[in-house]
Amino acid sequence: MSDVEPHGSTAGPALPLGVTCASLGVLGSAAVPSLARRAAELGYRSFWAAEANGTEAFSVLGAAGASARLDLGTGVIPVQLRTPPLAAMGAATLQGLVPDRDVLLGVGASSPAVVQQWHGADLGDRPVARMREYVALVRECLSGETVTFDGDFWSVPRFRLAQRLARTPRLVVAALGPRMLRLAGEVADGVLLNYLPAGHVGWSVRHVRAGEQEAGRPAGSCTIYAYVHVGVCDREYAAERARRDLFSYAVVDAYADSFRTAGFGAEIDEIRARHAARDRAGAVAAVSDAMIDAIDICGDAATVATAIGQYRDAGVDHPVLMPLPWGEDRRAVVDATLDAGRNT
Repeated sequence: MSDVEPHGSTAGPALPLGVTCASLGVLGSAAVPSLARRAAELGYRSFWAAEANGTEAFSVLGAAGASARLDLGTGVIPVQLRTPPLAAMGAATLQGLVPDRDVLLGVGASSPAVVQQWHGADLGDRPVARMREYVALVRECLSGETVTFDGDFWSVPRFRLAQRLARTPRLVVAALGPRMLRLAGEVADGVLLNYLPAGHVGWSVRHVRAGEQEAGRPAGSCTIYAYVHVGVCDREYAAERARRDLFSYAVVDAYADSFRTAGFGAEIDEIRARHAARDRAGAVAAVSDAMIDAIDICGDAATVATAIGQYRDAGVDHPVLMPLPWGEDRRAVVDATLDAGRNT
């Protein structure tokens, strides 16, 4: 994988900036190489892939890594769907393919819809304890030493990674609530925030830093990543799509709690009450303009650039754009959104 474009082939963002293809399933997997190349040309630092019911994350990142010189991140893989040794194997394989770049193994607790309904797996209980054990076991598996592990959730009698790495993948924990945020600060190399307004970042960062302090780690040990949902597109055209998007997360308990903490309690109560009454149209309509403008931010290039700056100012070390492909020409919207980030 040596014949790829370097970081920042043209003038780009002065500070780290990434992009995720998590929102770009409508473009198809074949678009990944050109998206990665465009991001690298614009000076982006990282490229991320999610895993739910569309693309498989490591395949996508392998294609991106073969196309452009970017750090590569899973954002995220559900911990219920891969054992810790298998996650370590995937991250190590990717790291071996891109030995001069960071591999960011982002893991998350996911949701009942993804884990149970779509994949037929057990969601499990005690998500914070499960995540703590998952991160610990993945780290042991990546060490290259023979691992014998007997925990509450996984038991590994004898595992040794059959790969030698000059560089170790970094562990990133997706977190919304205070306990998971503190855990990320305690044990992870990074935390990935998602679906939160810039005004709520500071609250999240304080919990991460508290976790660092409790673990005796220096402040800033845990890098703050955040998905920033933005699109250079017509705001009115995008509004109904944004309402449907935010509704789909408002009915997930963990996101509902996060939205409430961010100041949208009245909207969440109405959305969930109407949803429980089988009034889907009413539930979608209950997503307010204030929620849209704070979380799914659409407008001109200046609006997008301002939004990125607000997340940085609030404490995000490494914003990761989630382009919202809401327009007649979806790829054009994505390209314009990437362009808007280059001067931030």
